[in-house]
Amino acid sequence: MKICFIGGGNMATALIGGMLKRGYTPVQIRVVELNADNCRRLQKDFGVQADADLAAGVAGSEVIVLAVKPQQLGELATQLHPLLQGQLIISIAAGIRASDIARWLNTQSIVRVMPNTPALIQSGVAGLYALAEVNAAQRELAQAMMEAVGSTVWLKEEAMLDGVTAVSGSGPAYVFYFIEAMQEAAIELGFNEVDAKRLVVDTFLGAAKLADASPEDTAVLRARVTSKNGTTERALMSMELASVKQHIIAAVRAAALRSKEMGDELGGAN
Repeated sequence: MKICFIGGGNMATALIGGMLKRGYTPVQIRVVELNADNCRRLQKDFGVQADADLAAGVAGSEVIVLAVKPQQLGELATQLHPLLQGQLIISIAAGIRASDIARWLNTQSIVRVMPNTPALIQSGVAGLYALAEVNAAQRELAQAMMEAVGSTVWLKEEAMLDGVTAVSGSGPAYVFYFIEAMQEAAIELGFNEVDAKRLVVDTFLGAAKLADASPEDTAVLRARVTSKNGTTERALMSMELASVKQHIIAAVRAAALRSKEMGDELGGAN
């Protein structure tokens, strides 16, 4: 099976790197990328062929992954449309609906996917939605690609992809933001940068593994760490007074709304 990635940015890089670690070979993957520096980086890091030749990249590929920015997808579709020969189209462009991609490309073989960047270390999670015309073999193919770099969740309604985008697609940035804040606090408390990062990152890793392994709700796990009149309770009280949880929920909702807005704004092109 040959796969053509159109776009060689961060998410494509994460997917390609993760797939190669799971047994895909460089000869199976080709990247169409306009930026010459990105092409050289992809060739150096992964050994895949990367250049700006769209027609050559599409020819002979069974799967085409649309990995350009959402704002670029409409223009790309104009160039891509006459080159298609029944390939499965996988779009990882946030917000752009499958029905609009189908209209632009005149094909119903479309799976929308929202992965996230931990795919680079095979720890990603992706939400998938397929148009009704996508057959079982194509669904399995899309799922296998995504499971090469993490776990998957199939969605029955495309609108849920806005939520996936907000929760897991953008989610690593929220986690990094929280890590940044805790590292800054650790440094203020006297730790050097190396030790601060180790303390914070390993705390996140351990807590995430515990939450994943435990059948209990995370609220229960949190309560177990929170002794009456202790240090943890004092910290959580400070967060509650600042409405941290409500602000996080509002932020995720804002991301989901922006995903929907992008579909509305960009879906009318072509």
